Amino acid sequence: MGPSEHVLETRATEKLARDWVAHAIWWHVYPLGFVGAEPDAPAGEGILHRLPQLTAWLDYAVTLGVSGVLLAPIFASSTHGYDTIDHFQIDRRLGDDSDFDHLIAAAHRRGLRVVLDGVFNHVGRDHPQFRRAVAGGPHAPEAAWFRLTWPANAPPGDDPDYATFEGHRELVALNHDEPMVADHVARVMSHWLARGADGWRLDAAYAVPRAFWRRVLPEVRSHHPDAYIFGEVIHGDYAAFVRETGVDAVTQYELWKATWSALTDRNFFELAWALERHNALLDSFVPQTFIGNHDVTRIASQLDDERHLAHALVILMLCAGTPSVYAGDEQAFRGRKEHRAGGDDAIRPAFPATPAQLAPYGWSTYRLHQELIGLRRRHPWLRRARSRATELHNTDFIFEVFHEDKRLWVALNVADAPVWRALPAAVCRLAGDCTISHNGAASEVAIPAHGWGVLAEN
Repeated sequence: MGPSEHVLETRATEKLARDWVAHAIWWHVYPLGFVGAEPDAPAGEGILHRLPQLTAWLDYAVTLGVSGVLLAPIFASSTHGYDTIDHFQIDRRLGDDSDFDHLIAAAHRRGLRVVLDGVFNHVGRDHPQFRRAVAGGPHAPEAAWFRLTWPANAPPGDDPDYATFEGHRELVALNHDEPMVADHVARVMSHWLARGADGWRLDAAYAVPRAFWRRVLPEVRSHHPDAYIFGEVIHGDYAAFVRETGVDAVTQYELWKATWSALTDRNFFELAWALERHNALLDSFVPQTFIGNHDVTRIASQLDDERHLAHALVILMLCAGTPSVYAGDEQAFRGRKEHRAGGDDAIRPAFPATPAQLAPYGWSTYRLHQELIGLRRRHPWLRRARSRATELHNTDFIFEVFHEDKRLWVALNVADAPVWRALPAAVCRLAGDCTISHNGAASEVAIPAHGWGVLAEN
C-alpha cells in the first residue's frame, strides 16, 4: 500500500468511527454557572461535589431530544474556567474525578455523549508552569512554555512581560512552537477521552497557529479515532481552517449572526446570503451550528420580537450543521452579554436543583424545542442539506432544504400581515401555523403574520 492509499484508508476509517456525529444534537451547559459556583476559586483544599447537580438534569436533556451534552470548562481554574491552572484536575468548585466518572457513566447509560471544552490557547496566571517560569527567570525550563520578555538584567522573580489572550493579563498565552506544549495538550485530550469523554471543543482555536493543531490532533486521533473535535472560530475562512488543522468542524458564527439579524432587521436577504455561503462549507465539512452559547446574548433577548424565537429555532433545526441548544434557551431564558467585569453573569445563571423547580412560563418554548428537535431527528439527512430560496422578500422567505432525493420547505414571515406564496409542489404541513391549498401539482401557502411552517411533499 502506497502512502496516498494509506492516507485515504485512514481517513475512511476515522470517518466511519465518527459516524455517530451524524445524529448529534447538543445541550450546551456552562457548569460553573449552572451549579451556582463561587466566582473565584475558594482558598483551601476542600472539594464541593456539585457535578451531581448536573447529573440530575440528564433526563431533562433526554426528554428535550438531544443526543449529547457539550460542557464548558470543568477543569481547575482561578475564576471563570477559561483561566486554567490544572488541565488534569476537575475544578474543586465542581467536584473530583469520581464525580466526573459518575457524570460520564450516567450520561452514557442514557445514550448521551459528552464533549469537553479545552482551553489550550492560554492558561491562568496561577498555572504552576507560569509561576515556576516567573520564579526561575529566563533560563527556567518552564519559560519555554510561554512567550515571555524580561527587562534587561532582570533578577529571578521579576514579573516579565508576556503574550496574552486578546489583552487579558490574567490569561497567559502559551508558546505553541514549543514541543512540550504540544505534548501536554495531546496528553490532556487523550487523558479525558480515555476516561470516557466523546470529544472536544477547542476554545479560541482561531488564536492558535494551525500548525499546532496539525501536530496535536493526529496523536490524539491515533488513540481515539471516534472523538469529535471542533474549534471555536468566529470569522475568516472556515473551510481553510478545517482543512489546515484537521478538526472535524468549526463554530458557524456567520449563520448565527445572520439568523438573529435578519429576524430583527426584517431583512431575509441577509439570511439568504448566509445560507448560500453555508452551502459552500458543506463541500468540505459540516459546521457546528447554534443560536445561543455561553459567550453571546441569549437569543430571546437578542430578538426584538419574542414571536420570532420560533423562527430562529426553525432555522437552526432545519439547516445543515451539528446543532447545539444553550441550556436555558429551551426555556426562553433572557440575558444580555455586557463587555465589562461580570458581563457574562446574566447569560450564565445558576439553575434550580431539578427541572421541576423551573418557572412555569418557559415550558411552551421547551415543547417547541421538543417538536423541532424531533422533526430533525426524523430527518437526519438535514445535517448535510443544502438550502435554496424559493420565495425571497424582506419580511418573508420560503426556502427549500434538500439532500439527494429528499427535500422540505421552510416558510417564515416576520411581517404584521399574512402573505400568500406559491410553491411548485403539492405539499403538506409538518409543523408551524401555515395553511395550504392545492392546485394540481402546485400549492399556495398562507403564512400568518409572524408565522412559520415546515412543509413536505404529499
